[in-house]
Amino acid sequence: MTKKSDLLAEASELKLNVSAKNTIAEIEAAIKQAGTPVEKTVAKSGKRSTKAIKEAEEKQAKEDRKASKVSDEEKTETVKKGPKPVTRPLIERRSKKYQELAKLIDKTKLYSISEAVELATKTSPSKFDASVEIHVRLNVDPRHADQNIRSTVSLPHGSGKTIRVAVFAPETDHKDAKSAGADVVGDEALLKQLDKEEVNFDVLITSPQYMPKLGKYARLLGPRGLMPNPKSGTVSTNIAKAVKEAKAGKVEYRVDKQSIVHIAIGKVSFGSAKLLDNSKAFFDSLQSQKPSSIKGAYIKSINMSTTMGPGIKVELF
Repeated sequence: MTKKSDLLAEASELKLNVSAKNTIAEIEAAIKQAGTPVEKTVAKSGKRSTKAIKEAEEKQAKEDRKASKVSDEEKTETVKKGPKPVTRPLIERRSKKYQELAKLIDKTKLYSISEAVELATKTSPSKFDASVEIHVRLNVDPRHADQNIRSTVSLPHGSGKTIRVAVFAPETDHKDAKSAGADVVGDEALLKQLDKEEVNFDVLITSPQYMPKLGKYARLLGPRGLMPNPKSGTVSTNIAKAVKEAKAGKVEYRVDKQSIVHIAIGKVSFGSAKLLDNSKAFFDSLQSQKPSSIKGAYIKSINMSTTMGPGIKVELF
């Protein structure tokens, strides 16, 4: 009853019309209406203790600050920082010379191989002697072994590149290899260079009996496309013939993961006649590699371009 007596004393000071017959809640409500705050009762422990009440207030203040911070971030996100950037078309981001040359090509037209070669020689924007490239999309799945197209073709007029040929073969073949035009010839000496990761050649030719010795260099040669392979003609019993073919312009092509074959058929300086001969030799070779499991169209699309020039769509033939 101590609390009730204290409340009655406070009510009498405020001259409130309450008595001992009123309940504690009624007395507190009357004092609250009179404008005097009622002190909160606290316990020694538990949720109503001073410590618990203080922790609850701190937690609530922390949540309020967090909520206000999130709302501020949302406001800053909605504020426009400026006009939306305008992305120009790709053709407008090219050089003026490229744009002028691109006007010579009708993007909606499929050109014949002879017309495409003629256009390619006229639409090279580079100052150097650019390569003329052919890109063919095939109707194959490279994940299947029989559809993983890989072969070589001897271009009648060469590729226009200076090919450095290395020969890894027995000493009895060294003389023939050098007379055929090989740039690097050796056996153990060549292996010592590979141990030092010195690769100063573009094509490596070897004999079948020496092929196992190159196994430990697969990680060095494989990613560079220099690992000898019977399909590419770089593993041969006739070393001299293989060297002559590599020097004469024998190039390797293979389908990539996107089912596309890329090959350079020469330089712009070759002229349209030589480039046409090289392109026909390539397509004859590619057609001969058609898998028997392919039913229907083998070639999906053909595009031709120079090293830095615009693309030319070529009709299927």
